[in-house]
Amino acid sequence: MIKETQTETITGSRMSGDERRSQILRVAIKIFSQSGFSGTTTKEIARAAGVSEAIIFRHFATKKELYSAIINFKACENGEKLLPWEENSVERDAIEAKDDFQVFYNMALGALRHHEGDVDFMRLLFHSALDEHELSEMFFEQFLTPLYEFLGAYIRRRQADGAMREVEPKIIVRAFLGMIIHHSLNNILWDKSRRLLNISNEEAAKCFAEILLNGVKK
Repeated sequence: MIKETQTETITGSRMSGDERRSQILRVAIKIFSQSGFSGTTTKEIARAAGVSEAIIFRHFATKKELYSAIINFKACENGEKLLPWEENSVERDAIEAKDDFQVFYNMALGALRHHEGDVDFMRLLFHSALDEHELSEMFFEQFLTPLYEFLGAYIRRRQADGAMREVEPKIIVRAFLGMIIHHSLNNILWDKSRRLLNISNEEAAKCFAEILLNGVKK
């Protein structure tokens, strides 16, 4: 990939190479989330971004490079990681204190806020899974697998402390994520007006943490 260092003049505006790259990625996420992968061409992305198709390929030599860049871009957009526990002092403090409620509450609240604030990316992930697209595998390896490992390790420590039932940690993680993801799916896809259930992210996170812990705490 050729990294742009000069500015580009496009549709009357000037952007640095990094700014143009970020703009292209945001546009690609939006279009992929609406039309899926098979139904989207680089020409359509270029048109929506207000650039030539050559500019797209100047930043991303192949479609696979574009997909990988989307994952990396979302991993650190605005300095907010998709794996918030890595740098979240509140989460770290809760883990060190072995405050089970705060661990699961903060994890749930962070995920719900992220889902609500980035609907396009959520829809993109749904498309990639349904299409069995390589971006789905990238997301699985870079985010879901570490999440299972992180929460699973915490649960195993609490089981060793005698604080949690001896249940396979991955089952507990899946049950926890299942509540969060189903709730987000309802709000994003099926029940946008929230006729079925209209509660704040804070209340949902509190209830999900309590439901989980009531089932696994000794």
